Amino acid sequence: MADDEQDIILSELDDEELTLQMHDDLYDGLKDEIMEAVHILLGRGWTPYDILTKALVEGMRIVGIDFRDGILFVPEVLLAANAMKSGMGILKPLLIETGAPRLGRMVIGTVKGDIHDIGKNLVSMMMEGAGFEVTDLGINNAVESYIEAIEREEPDILGMSALLTTTMPYMKVVIDTLVEKGMRDDYIVLVGGAPLNEEFGKAIGADAYCRDAAVAVETAKELMARKHNQQGTV
Repeated sequence: MADDEQDIILSELDDEELTLQMHDDLYDGLKDEIMEAVHILLGRGWTPYDILTKALVEGMRIVGIDFRDGILFVPEVLLAANAMKSGMGILKPLLIETGAPRLGRMVIGTVKGDIHDIGKNLVSMMMEGAGFEVTDLGINNAVESYIEAIEREEPDILGMSALLTTTMPYMKVVIDTLVEKGMRDDYIVLVGGAPLNEEFGKAIGADAYCRDAAVAVETAKELMARKHNQQGTV
């Protein structure tokens, strides 16, 4: 850590300065500082939901923009996401207690035959950073694993990832099974991974193909808003 940064005493900053400092610390992936700042704001009477949205989610939104624009890269975003997770660890039980609103729920996993997970992990972390509740099924998921998880978790969104051209087609198996079971329309299905493209996403019946984690968050928010609007007009 640079000398000038050591001079910053978080507890001496006012609320606005501290929030901005948290955005910077998240950007730099400073886990301990984020945890300290979360405790300070809680001590000042901030609600867990306000800390989540104004400090952590807003900080990750800035990280997401720079990731999308190629200013930040995967290792830096993973560090930022880990710092965000440490703050979330403190807030999660408090958010559950207060019944704070969530943007939505997501189940995500890499498909059967595929053991790649860096991209998927990044999407999970960025989605959590945006205020979604995420259940990560890990790698090598058969269709049964997805079906069980969505029946158990009742998410709004199902996310599938593949990094191999040989495992990509398995996404269609999952979507076709949802169609057969009459469940397809209950979920927003997002797909991603290096060999995929928009055309493939459309061909297999997904709601959207997401190029990277930042796009996944933007797309999820957009489709959730649309879903709520449709429900509102019913």
